[in-house]
This record gives sequence, C-alpha cells and structure tokens, in this order.
Amino acid sequence: MAVLNKIRERSVFLIIIIALALFSFVLADVIRSGGFSSQKSQNVIATVNGEEIEREDFARQVENYQRNARGNMTTTQAVNQVWNSSVRQALLNEQFEELGLEVGQEQINAVLRQQFAGNPNFTNEAGMFDINRMREYIANLKSTSPEAYRQWINVEENIAEQAKANIYYNLVKAGVGATLAEGEAAYQLENNTIDLKYVLLPYSSIKDVEVTKGEVKEYIKNHKEKYQAEESRDIQYVYFEEKASVEDEEATKEELNKLMNSRVSYNEVSKMNDTLQGFKNTSDMQAFLVENSDMPSQERFVFKSDLPKENSEQIFNLNEGETFGPYKENGFWKVSKVTAVKQVADSVKAKDILITFADAGVDQEVTRTKEEAKQLADSLLTVIKKDADKFAEFAKEYSADTSTKEKGGDLDWIMYNQVNQDNEVINYLFSNEEGSKDVVESEMGYYIFSIEEVTEKERAVKVATLAKQIEPSEKTTSDLYTETTKFEIAANDGDFTKIAEEKNLEARPVKGVKSMQENIPGVGNQRQIVQWAFNEETEVGNIKRFDIPSGYVVAQVTAKNKKGLMSVEEASPIVSPIIRNEKKAKMLKEKISGNSLAEIAQSQNVQVQTASAVNMKNPTLPGATREPKVVGAAFSLEKGAVSEPIEGKKGVYVVELLRKTEATPLPNYRGIAEQETKQRSAKAVQRLTSALKNSADIEDNRVKFY
Repeated sequence: MAVLNKIRERSVFLIIIIALALFSFVLADVIRSGGFSSQKSQNVIATVNGEEIEREDFARQVENYQRNARGNMTTTQAVNQVWNSSVRQALLNEQFEELGLEVGQEQINAVLRQQFAGNPNFTNEAGMFDINRMREYIANLKSTSPEAYRQWINVEENIAEQAKANIYYNLVKAGVGATLAEGEAAYQLENNTIDLKYVLLPYSSIKDVEVTKGEVKEYIKNHKEKYQAEESRDIQYVYFEEKASVEDEEATKEELNKLMNSRVSYNEVSKMNDTLQGFKNTSDMQAFLVENSDMPSQERFVFKSDLPKENSEQIFNLNEGETFGPYKENGFWKVSKVTAVKQVADSVKAKDILITFADAGVDQEVTRTKEEAKQLADSLLTVIKKDADKFAEFAKEYSADTSTKEKGGDLDWIMYNQVNQDNEVINYLFSNEEGSKDVVESEMGYYIFSIEEVTEKERAVKVATLAKQIEPSEKTTSDLYTETTKFEIAANDGDFTKIAEEKNLEARPVKGVKSMQENIPGVGNQRQIVQWAFNEETEVGNIKRFDIPSGYVVAQVTAKNKKGLMSVEEASPIVSPIIRNEKKAKMLKEKISGNSLAEIAQSQNVQVQTASAVNMKNPTLPGATREPKVVGAAFSLEKGAVSEPIEGKKGVYVVELLRKTEATPLPNYRGIAEQETKQRSAKAVQRLTSALKNSADIEDNRVKFY
C-alpha cells in the first residue's frame, strides 16, 4: 500500500519521464528517415531551381506514356521521356514568369481553331469552325461527363503553355538572326576556293606511344568543362544461368522416344488398360500433336527452302510416312514426319473480279442477292472466255476487290508458301493450268479468275513435327539455387573476385553505371540491380543476389563515383588517343627535313598530293578526313608559300598554296542572310533546353522511385 502511495505522489514526474522517452523514440525515427520533411521528400521526383515536381503527377504521366506506347516502351524509357518533358516545362515556366509572358483567350482560341478546324462537333452549317459550337460542346461535357471535362481542361492548359513557349521561342530566335555582312561571309566560306599541294605524315606511321595515367589526369584537369561525368556506380557480378543439364536433355529425349510408338496406359476412369497410338502410326496427327507436342505444328505443304537449313536435306528427302529424328533444334528435341507429297507451282500470276452481294458485307452500296451475284459472275465469265480483253473493263466496272479493280483485276504474283493453302480460292489458283478461267465461290462473293502464268511445278512436302522442349529439371533448378547461395555467402565473408576464380566462375565488371540505366551488359534489362546500387543504404563492397528470368545474378558494388570531373579510368579511352596523337605530332615534326614539299616527301617516303576547289564550309582533303585547321591555315598563305607543319586529325601536314579563287560578288546577300537566320533559329531552339539545364540547379530523385 505504501508503494502505491509513493507512485501516486510521483505520478506527474513519471508521466514526464515516459513522454520524454516516447519523444526521443519518435525523434530518432525522424532523424533516421531524413528529418521532418522526409514525408514531403518522398513525394517529390525532382526539384528544378527550387520548384518541385510531384511524384503522383509524374507517375500518372509515365503511366499514360506507356499506355500510348502500347507495350513498345519499358518503364525506364517512359520515365526518361516524361523526365525530359517535365524538366523542360519547369525551366520554361520559370522563364515565362521572369519575362511576364501571358496568353489571352483569343490566342488560345486561335490555336484551338487551327487544331480542331476539321472536327464536325465544332463546325457550323457552312462547314466553318465555330467557337460558339465549341463552347456549347465544352459546357455539355461539364454537365454530363466530369472526367472528359477534366481532360478537356488539360488540353486547354497544354495549348496555353504551348502558346507561351511559341512566344518565348520567337523571342529567342529574333536575337540570332544573320546580318547582310554575315550573309556575305557565309557566301564566301562556301564559294571562295583554293588549290593546294600537301604532304601528309600520318600518325599511323609511328607505333603506339605510351600514355601514362598522370598525363591523362593532367589533361582532364586542364579541360575540365569537356570531361564532366554524372554520378555513377561500378559493379561486378557473377551470372548463374538456369539451363538444362546433360541429364535433363537425355530425359527429354527419352520422353520423346516414348511417344513414337503405340503404348499401353492404365485408364483411371475405366480401370482398364488403353492402347494409345504413337507419332509413327497415329490416325489423327493434329489431335496427337495438340496433346503431346510443346510447339504448334502447321501441316502445310512446304518447299525445301522453307525447312530449317540444318536438317532440310534429311527431312525433304523422306518418303510419305517416313520420319527423321530425334534431332535437337533451338532448345527442343524434335521428330519430323512427312505426311504427304505433291507437285505444286511455287507461284501463280492471276487476275480477279469479285462479284459480291448484299449479305456478304463487302460493299454497303451493293443490293444484289447471292443468286443474282452468281448469275452476273457466270454471264461475265462467258463473255471473258470469248474476249479476254474484256476482263480489265469488267474489273473496273463490277469488281468489289478495291485492291485490284483499278489495275484491271491484276493480282500480280501469288507465292504458295505465303498464303492459306486450305482456302478454296488459293486451292483453285494452284490446282489449275495457265489460261484457266472460272468462277469460284467465297464468303465475300463470287470470284472470276483468270490464271495468266504458272511457274514450273516442283516437289513439296507436308511435314508434321513432334517437339519436346528441353528445360531444366526441378533437381537442376534446386542445385543452381544451392550453388548461387553458397557463392553469395562465401563472397560476403571473403574476396568476391578471388572466390569466383576458385569456383571457376566469371566475375564480370561493369564500370560507370548511370542512375537511370536499365541494361547491364551480359544480362540485359536489370533495373533492380541499378536501383539497389544507387540505394542510399548500399555501400561499396555490399553484395546481393537477384532473381532474374534466366537464373540468378550475385552483384557487388565496387565503387561509388560522384558527379564531377571524370576519373582517369573513365576518361582514358577518350583522352589517351588525343595525347598519343599530340606526342606523335611532335615526333613527326622533328622528322621533317627539306624546304620544299618534294624534299619533305622524299625524306619521309610519302607522296605529294593535290586538292582542288577546297572551301572552308566543307574543308575535306582527298584521301583524308575533314581537316578545318589545315584548310584554314592554307587559306592564310600567299600563292606559292609553304606552311609550317600543321597538326591535323589524321596526321601532320605541310601545305603549299597553288591558287586562291575569290567568289564572284553578289549584288545582294539578303537571301543568304535569311537562310542563315533560319538555320541559326532552328539550332537556337534545339540548344535552348540544354543551355537552361546547364545553368539550372536540378535535384534528380528518379532512382528512388523507378
């Protein structure tokens, strides 16, 4: 009792202690999850100069983008498309606000008029666009279909934004026009020409020289603006492919062999033994294949060229009823049987006239009955048999086959292996001789056919194929999982690369994986691996196993590369050739001796080459690549002068100017200036978004959500 009294006396103190404990627990959780603003940050896909792009709206756009692509775009591809669009719009909106750009309803109406001019919902009795009709339509949407109305509001908002963008783009383009003087300069760049001789000492004439890491580092340090890199990760992985073992292959082959001949099977329903026919002697091949084969089999006549090349000889030369196999092909064990042989032309050239009737549904304007269609077809055929020239005339007048009527009924060549061989129409065409003419009934009406040419008949076979897919067994799958797990555990406790070597596994390195990359070389689209590598909790050295459709991947993060200047390893493939050529250029210059091109060529065992009518707009030398530096230096020479050695893209050049031809002056350069203006305007708009991005502060959180 005394204890309870003491507790009551200190109740306020205890409540404060408990409250502080709870607060510290909540505070610790808040700190772990990124602070009090973490809930907000979890809903932001990006910030552009402080403006947030909400995740929910972004996700809806991604979903719509994929829906419109109809399965032809991955989620990551859709995310990247919406990202580019969202960032561009955010940057433009900032510009609109700074400039005070607004659009009025009249401007929006003008765009609406342009976009919906042909829409019958918005045209009046004269067939002209009527804004009042549009307003009535929108008011009706608002009262009858709120969802459609919201979509319309989105359309108007998009149009307003596009109208602002057009104003902004026009302002930018107005500042990049070309003057008449610039038009004249452009004309001269294209039409001033020179004739020259030159000697080329190619870089390839010197064996590779060494480029050190220090030299690469110094080069990128001096050219920082060119060698900036995104944030990236380096990983390595071991791929455990789920594939059938030799035992699995043999088991599948044995399963196939059991289906070849008749066999006795106990029937659980009748409690009696049933004799089941095999592939060799079945009386219903299609039913047998549907029940027992792992791939559909088309029983159609084929030529030798239509059969898989590897086994075409053996299968095509079988007699009717004979089989070939088992043979392994594209992951299947197969047995093929020739069920029929016949001589058939591989192609037929023919003409047609289709006489349709009302109930056929081919032509809504046709009112004739089926009987009347047959009578008309027969009467036309009678005339055609007497006068073949009438065929084209009748086709244009009577045929319902819109694909041929204007060509006089000409079907051109029909290939036997590209058509439905069970079709009565095709059966007629390939079963009759050249010159045959007749009426053939079909669902669409009555065809009048004239067979114009038939290729020489050749052997064709009908082949039925029983196939069993070679798949890993449950034991093989289980063994692979065990092997993967053992490696994962061992790699977590030791050296990833060394353990892979000890187990005869290949540790594949992948450098510079970007945050929105989805393809991992060697295993394809594996977005989950990239997401894990960029997770804030994933550290260098962490290892994780991933289930993929074809097996497992055990991956390790080997490096985290921050955004900024490229590492020596990243830049080396780009920079090393540049430094190497600089070194070679220096060596080649030191080798040059002689005062004339002939002397230099002789000392270096190369030829003096010539180039005529070379201009600055297209500074290409014969037998060389574009060499603007070399051509520019040549233009600066006096006639007969020889240049100092010039470092080009392909090697070191020495040039002699033979002749310089000035372009004939034009009375006016306005046309060229206007052309230059158009080109500059187009380039300015293309480069605008890049310029805005480069000057913006953009926080990209895509990898947290996708």
